[in-house]
Amino acid sequence: MSNANKRIPVTEERWKELNELKSAGKTYDDLLEELIQEHHRRQLADKVREVREADTEELTPLDEL
Repeated sequence: MSNANKRIPVTEERWKELNELKSAGKTYDDLLEELIQEHHRRQLADKVREVREADTEELTPLDEL
């Protein structure tokens, strides 16, 4: 991966919010990586929930067979 620095324009309010999320010794790149990973985990959890709910709706209880 390239070490090229990129600029991401954000509002002053968003900058402050990001700064509050960033702990000491952590870079903004580290913070963004964590936020992206959390987003992916949440997406996966939502998909799993959707599949479980769909499976539950399609199953017939054993006592009804």
